[in-house]
Amino acid sequence: ADGGRNLSLESVPMGLPMSDPSAWSTAMNNLGMAPMGMTGQPLLPDFDPALGMMTGIPPINPMMPGLGIVPPPIPPDMPAAKEIIHCKSCTLFPPNPHLPPPATRERPPGCKTVFVGGLPENGTEQIIMEVFEQCGEVIAIRKSKKNFCHIRFAEEFMVDKALYLSGYRIRLGSSTDKKDTGRLHVDFAQARDDLYEWECKQRMLAREERHRRRLEEERFRPPSPPPVVHYSDHECSIVAEKLKDDTKFLEAIQTLLTWIERGEVNRRTANNFYSMIQSANSHIRRLVNEKAAHEKEMEEAKEKFKLALSGILVQFEQIVAVYHSASKQKAWDHFTKAQRKNISVWCKQAEEIRNIHNDELMGIRREEEMEMSDEEIEDPAEMKETEESALVSQVEALKEENDSLRWQLDAYRNEVELLKQEQGKASRDEDTTKEQQMKLLQQALQGMQKHLLKVQEEYKKREAELEKVREDKLKIETLLENLKEQESGTSRVCACSQEKEGPVEKTSSSSPVKSEREVLLVGIISTFLHVHPFGASIEYICSYLQRLDSKICTAEVEVLMTRLQNTFRQELSGVGASLEKRWKFCGFDGLKMT
Repeated sequence: ADGGRNLSLESVPMGLPMSDPSAWSTAMNNLGMAPMGMTGQPLLPDFDPALGMMTGIPPINPMMPGLGIVPPPIPPDMPAAKEIIHCKSCTLFPPNPHLPPPATRERPPGCKTVFVGGLPENGTEQIIMEVFEQCGEVIAIRKSKKNFCHIRFAEEFMVDKALYLSGYRIRLGSSTDKKDTGRLHVDFAQARDDLYEWECKQRMLAREERHRRRLEEERFRPPSPPPVVHYSDHECSIVAEKLKDDTKFLEAIQTLLTWIERGEVNRRTANNFYSMIQSANSHIRRLVNEKAAHEKEMEEAKEKFKLALSGILVQFEQIVAVYHSASKQKAWDHFTKAQRKNISVWCKQAEEIRNIHNDELMGIRREEEMEMSDEEIEDPAEMKETEESALVSQVEALKEENDSLRWQLDAYRNEVELLKQEQGKASRDEDTTKEQQMKLLQQALQGMQKHLLKVQEEYKKREAELEKVREDKLKIETLLENLKEQESGTSRVCACSQEKEGPVEKTSSSSPVKSEREVLLVGIISTFLHVHPFGASIEYICSYLQRLDSKICTAEVEVLMTRLQNTFRQELSGVGASLEKRWKFCGFDGLKMT
């Protein structure tokens, strides 16, 4: 009687029917314990006890009080059956072990409330509390007059313990009256309080996850650039030194740009800013040299790539030659059928890859030829015009520089006058410093005057050169007009002489070769047919030429060869279906005939 109040392993061992193994494994998983089968084997071999099915529930320790309702592993030779549970005011009798387990609805999220039906009519809240407080802490009981109630537990895992009691027959005391007996049916209940607590917990977890992601993003976010310092004479000197250093030039030029955009340039700081801008301008030559060096490296890389590609093409040609020699009858008869098939497949693949690389190499060469054609020498008149435009732009630049130097001279003169006025008002202690400033300003003025004289001399020289160029242009134009008049006069004389002499028979016919490209084709075809004394078909000749240039077509080659009858001759060989047209080289015979 003392041990009947608490369900424990020593007092009340219980069994659970295993007709539905998935329900049993789900219940054990919700308790945070490894699901065990009837034979003691785990139902889920990869189960992790640290992971629970319900979010936020800590894993359950099997040694915690109140877990005695979980049955131990039962040997296979004994039937699985629930035991009788003795309470203070009632007794619970287990259901028939051969019956299927009672059906339950789908578990709502965060469920802590159960529905208990089949209660006896004389059952009270005290009796219900006595039975179900063994499953865990009961928060509230809502009993109805129709023999059912709702019980809300403190934790979610206690609901699984309460579901274990579903199907038990309850009897109050020792009475056999119908009002004192009933069959318990325990099922999940959907309560708004449970759903609200579960949603609050999910929102809290979502907030924690967002906070964690925000921290991760802030940790990986690059730091913001440091703020630009405000302008001062000290900072100006630092930035001027940085502008002279190639490694710190980018940082210093950003600071200079920010100062200018802020409006820090005024009459007092104009000279400092001009010196910094001049320092920035001195880096242009360095950048141009760096660009030229990179272009040189790129050209060297192109040359290396072209050489490597040509070497690869040579190796491909050798491999294809090996395949072709193996395909000849002398060696082909000794291979098996499978070996012949592999050799032919390999030969096709090698030829395709070789043609692709060959096209790529030809494309590189075409690009080089296009670049060379773009860099051809221009006409002298156009060169004169470009030189004239360059001289005009230089003269305009010198004018602008001259104006800027004059403005600087005016500024220096104003500063000298201001210093002279302040010299009489200042104290005698500052006389030495003023004299030094005056000397520095005078030296600067002298240097500026010398520079101005040099600029004026260069300006005069440029003007003289511009006049010479204009005179040369006029001379060239007069020469061109004279040449055009001479050509028109000669054409008229020729026309008159032709009219007097009458029509003269044409001794020389139009040349059958119309371009340099056709001359090259004639030479290559002659060399190819000279190597083949028995002639070759037009398809064979075109396949050889298309290796050199993929744009060559069969019709173009055949038309060219038919025009040159003294160089090439077409002959027919074979009989009937094996009739074949072959072209032969007859240039030596044609030379004797002509």
